[in-house]
Amino acid sequence: MANVRQLVSDHSLMERLARGSEPNFSSTSPGEYRYHVGDLRRYLSDEAFTWYKAMVEVGIVKAFADRGMFPQSFAQEVGHAAGLVSSKEVAQEEERTRHDIIALVNMLREKVGDDVKPVIHRAATSYDTIDTANAVRFRDAFNDVIIPDVTKLLREWIGIVRLESDTLQIGRTHLQHGEPITFGFSMAWFVDRLGNGMLEMARASDMLVGKFSGAVGAYNASSLFVSDPMKFEKEVLAQVGAVPADISTQIVQPERIGNLAHFTLSNFGILANWAHDMRNLMRPEIGEVWLPRGRDVSRSSTMPHKANPIGFENIQSLWKEATGRMVTMYMDQVSENGRDLTNSASQRYTPELFDMFDYAVRRATGIAHNLRANHDNMRRNFEMGRDVITAEPLQLLLAGLGRHTAHEEVGRLADRAVAERRSVVELAVEDAELSKYMKKLTEAQRNVLAEPERYTGEATRKAHEIADKWEEKLDQLVAR
Repeated sequence: MANVRQLVSDHSLMERLARGSEPNFSSTSPGEYRYHVGDLRRYLSDEAFTWYKAMVEVGIVKAFADRGMFPQSFAQEVGHAAGLVSSKEVAQEEERTRHDIIALVNMLREKVGDDVKPVIHRAATSYDTIDTANAVRFRDAFNDVIIPDVTKLLREWIGIVRLESDTLQIGRTHLQHGEPITFGFSMAWFVDRLGNGMLEMARASDMLVGKFSGAVGAYNASSLFVSDPMKFEKEVLAQVGAVPADISTQIVQPERIGNLAHFTLSNFGILANWAHDMRNLMRPEIGEVWLPRGRDVSRSSTMPHKANPIGFENIQSLWKEATGRMVTMYMDQVSENGRDLTNSASQRYTPELFDMFDYAVRRATGIAHNLRANHDNMRRNFEMGRDVITAEPLQLLLAGLGRHTAHEEVGRLADRAVAERRSVVELAVEDAELSKYMKKLTEAQRNVLAEPERYTGEATRKAHEIADKWEEKLDQLVAR
């Protein structure tokens, strides 16, 4: 991308973005003033989109100039113009032309000499510019901001895995007590999910493609000027750091951007799952994790004792809003006879999905940094069921000794243990039939039944294994 970036200064763009950096409270979209990552304005704002489209137009001129079809000074002149053009003036011109790319081209032509005017947008159709600009800016946004932000969150989670790898916690399924695990193990589950999802998202970003194949994708226009239009397409796109689709119509294949949106939303779901689980563990009757009061924990407007977990709730709420966007992405796959305008309005909202996701990632990172495990409450909750959670190892050991009805029998004893507030192991020892098998248990097996906190399997080891795996992968990602 260096060739064209040397011609297109982003100084004016950054000045315009800086002037518009204040929250826009007059907007109807909360993304304009509430749920927004400022670092992404350089890529996802309409001002940035105009800049990227203008840069593609410079790339077209530069590729023709490299072929010797007109002087390199033409590309330099268009590059200077591209650095100055603003979304505001393009929008004003669009009111007259009723076409966004014609408006952009007119604004570029207005800033160059008469001899340069005819070469701007030569052999291009609108979506040569739009689809290529989207591919490059979205890839830049993910490489420069979003992927690094996800890696920061993963490192915070890995820190919790390390710190709490031995912290005893009761495992739960169906919201019921299951078997003992460690809190580090439960966090490692989220680390591995988000780590894998991040890699899929990064791959999808790298797979974005552009085009310079004309109005129907068959290189009709460019073949008027060059004898090898498919090779020339590669030269044009190389100017802005893109590669062409294998085949396109007036638009690139919509599945590429759809896949990026899919993996983004899938990762958003992982954040929502984590937020839901942690919020549940913050309930006073559970109390296994806590957060200090601040940005992510508020007081009620009337009940000052409350610690409302608004950070977790915000992540889940944004995930719900983002989920509906994916339906639109799937619907945008259908474009009649190669190309229609039914995706023209809907695709303009795609940047909001990426912005919301990164906002949630940053919020989750801040929460994770302050999240603390309440070891006393984790132990208390474990102790609540210690007399019955040995039911699984008990029935497995009895079955291993040949008692094929052990599952049903131990189940009945567990119900009695709860009702009588006694240990299921004690009841098994007293049972006339089962006691004969209980005497055959080894000392190590008896110890597990006597101290169920030992029955954590490979939770600690697995937690460290996952932490090791992703620390290595993240270090490799940074080193690239």
